Amino acid sequence: MTPVHFSFSSAFILGLMGLAFHRTHLMSALLCLEGMMLSLFIALAVWALRLESTAFSTAPMFLLTFSACEASTGLALLVATARTHGSDRLQNLNLLQC
Repeated sequence: MTPVHFSFSSAFILGLMGLAFHRTHLMSALLCLEGMMLSLFIALAVWALRLESTAFSTAPMFLLTFSACEASTGLALLVATARTHGSDRLQNLNLLQC
């Protein structure tokens, strides 16, 4: 395993572990998701550069676009949650109630 591959894999695993074990605030969950998406973006960009093919050169840009949409949706949910519930603590949210 190359050091580059190890760094991208460890960044993704750290984001996944942060998302799985540190779920107190919605903002921290969104930051973990964003870290995972950025590690995937960099790994996909390095993979496209190694293949030296023009067919895969647009894939990182599509992933970055979807990541930006995910971040804006997450921030909109964060603002809506903070306005309705008063905080972004995930333990205060009950998804079974309207």
